[in-house]
Amino acid sequence: MNTISKKKEHYKIQPPLRKYLRNYSRENKLPITYSDLNHYENSIPLYDKAGKDTLWETVFFGQSEMDEVNSNLCKVYSLLKTEGDVTVMEHLFVDRIDFCPFGNSKPFRVRITNKFNDNYDYFYVKKADASRIYGLELEHILSPNRISYIVHGDTIIEDHIAGIPGDVFIQNWMDDPQLNRIRLAKEFVKFNERCFVRLLGDMRSYNYVVDITPDFDDIQYRIRAIDFDQQTYEGNKSMYLPQFFKDNNPIVEFCMELLNPETIRQYQKEERAMIANRIKVSRYRLKDLSDCMENEVLSKPEKVEQLKSELAEHFEDASFLECESMGEILRTRLFILLYNNKEILMEGI
Repeated sequence: MNTISKKKEHYKIQPPLRKYLRNYSRENKLPITYSDLNHYENSIPLYDKAGKDTLWETVFFGQSEMDEVNSNLCKVYSLLKTEGDVTVMEHLFVDRIDFCPFGNSKPFRVRITNKFNDNYDYFYVKKADASRIYGLELEHILSPNRISYIVHGDTIIEDHIAGIPGDVFIQNWMDDPQLNRIRLAKEFVKFNERCFVRLLGDMRSYNYVVDITPDFDDIQYRIRAIDFDQQTYEGNKSMYLPQFFKDNNPIVEFCMELLNPETIRQYQKEERAMIANRIKVSRYRLKDLSDCMENEVLSKPEKVEQLKSELAEHFEDASFLECESMGEILRTRLFILLYNNKEILMEGI
């Protein structure tokens, strides 16, 4: 059974990563910060529609601060969605601000509502952490998903990633008669492979969502990570494979029931090939990110030693043993992927 570190260390954004964020338009001046929101006056527990405690708290500010907080959060939303076009703010208001006191990032979740039709959207305000930023960037570059976020100082603003939380999906949707079991099994295999390639850890069921899209003749599934704090942090390689977390067992078991080993290997190869092609398309951006990451401390020395040893044994490749940082381990992991898909990289050259 996997054992995640109870408290992951917080890693500050170093100058090379800060320069990267500016170069790729990820940094922007914000009218409100994480520390500003921490000055709320009181809070009440937040319950879901069934009356169950969500473990989030709805927070409230003093009357003298509320108007300014609401206005600034609407401005943040316009920066995230329309590159600062404030005309979208005229019909928007802050419906609710929630705070989660648990976990590593202790986020604020802001609900923005359209006053004309009551449609709402969410975004998150968190304390910026280098591990999380590397995780978001790697997701943007190497996965089929695009990620929107803004960094300013020690604050990060993240767009909401829509979908059914994995634990809710496993509990309530696995027996749905309309569930396309084969397609879901295929997507979980691919998701498992994406996490292992880019070394994203802690994909327990509540750290990802299942995005369901009706197609013209059936239903498509996309499993998306929503927590990136455990990017290249743990030493145990199994931490980067969602299949080994016990709360994912129900979906793992029906994958084993529906897919034979040859089919699983086929799906894994397909996903590796797609990642290799994304690397080809974004190789300069990925190199800039890797150059920053190689020289940063993103984990404890003993975890670096454990991970490089386990990956060296897994891939039967001693080059991992020469790595001195998590960034170097990730680069070596991607080199192995590229070497095994070198025919893709040769196309069009």
